[in-house]
Amino acid sequence: MDLEVIVPAYNEATRLPDTLRAAVDYLAGLPLTSRVVVVDNGSVDGTAAVVDQLDTGSVEVVVIGCSRPGKGAAVRRGLLTSSARFVGFVDADLSTPLDTLARAVAELTSGAEAAIASRHAPGASFVHPRSLGRKVGGSAFRALARPLVTKVRDTQCGFKFFQRSAVQSALLRCRVDGFAFDVELLRQVQADGGRIVELPVAWRDDTRSTFRPLRDGLASFTALLRLYRGAHR
Repeated sequence: MDLEVIVPAYNEATRLPDTLRAAVDYLAGLPLTSRVVVVDNGSVDGTAAVVDQLDTGSVEVVVIGCSRPGKGAAVRRGLLTSSARFVGFVDADLSTPLDTLARAVAELTSGAEAAIASRHAPGASFVHPRSLGRKVGGSAFRALARPLVTKVRDTQCGFKFFQRSAVQSALLRCRVDGFAFDVELLRQVQADGGRIVELPVAWRDDTRSTFRPLRDGLASFTALLRLYRGAHR
């Protein structure tokens, strides 16, 4: 398998069918063998059943479970089960345009260990204006994450692809299960000498996002502080 696309999903039965059809249609047009792996992160709305019922044509779509809560736990489960040359994950809302995938594969083929979408790299944009709270919270998070993952402007965009060998090696040292998972993973890729390429995107925020700025933001900042303590030790 050339490419596996991981989609972490928690109670995504409503929007997942459209997401998977769009992903399958796009992947079918690439000159690669590919598969989509949905990681059901303890959903109670029939997410797994919805995936099983879809007719996805030439691109295989499978669903696996992850009983441990947290997006990081679900993504880790999907990445570690992969045997493809390239593997990565996208958000279930497809806030990042799918055509970013072709650029990511090109960078990985050229030797990068990671190719990640960025909302803050030169040339990137937000399709919809963000709330003041999100702007302030995002700026503070990026400032704290910058010393941990150097020369990367946006650690949190939910679109990241990797050389499988590089990401699976890095994951062996990752412990965070929540939204700060991305920071720890990219930090470990850099610790192994891996090159990370940022791809500017036009990012479209989905109002149905499961991220809650107060609840999840506080947890993310707490996880960052733990990473700082670990780095100091």
